[in-house]
Amino acid sequence: MANKSIIRLRMSSHDAHYGGNLVDGARMLQLFGDVATELLIQRDGDEGLFKAYDNVEFMAPVYAGDYIEAEGEIVSEGNTSRKMVFEARKVIVPRPDISPSACDVLAEPIVVCRASGTCVTPKNCQRK
Repeated sequence: MANKSIIRLRMSSHDAHYGGNLVDGARMLQLFGDVATELLIQRDGDEGLFKAYDNVEFMAPVYAGDYIEAEGEIVSEGNTSRKMVFEARKVIVPRPDISPSACDVLAEPIVVCRASGTCVTPKNCQRK
C-alpha cells in the first residue's frame, strides 16, 4: 500500500491572481486535492472524496514562475476515512534580476503551505 505522493509543477502567469504575480493560496489547496486523489487511487483504486480540511497554514508567498512541490501522506485510516497531511514547498525560483529566463534551485526548499484533512472512499467504491 502506497501512503505518500509527490507532485511538482511550475506556477504560471495564469495562476497569478494578485498584483506582483502573487498566486492565490487556494492554488496550494488545489494541489493538495490532486495529491489526495492520487493517494486514494493508490490505496483504494478509487478517487474518493475530500471531506474536510481541519488545518491550513499559509507560510510564505508563491509567485508565477515558482516551482512548487506538493507532498501528501496518509497518516491514519478508518473503514472509509483516510486522514492525510500535506506540505507544499517552493524548490525553484525565477531570477528576473539576472535575465528573463534565469532561475535558481533553492539549496533549502521554502515551506509555503501545510495542511491536514480527511478524505473518504465509500465502502462500495473500494477495490483494494
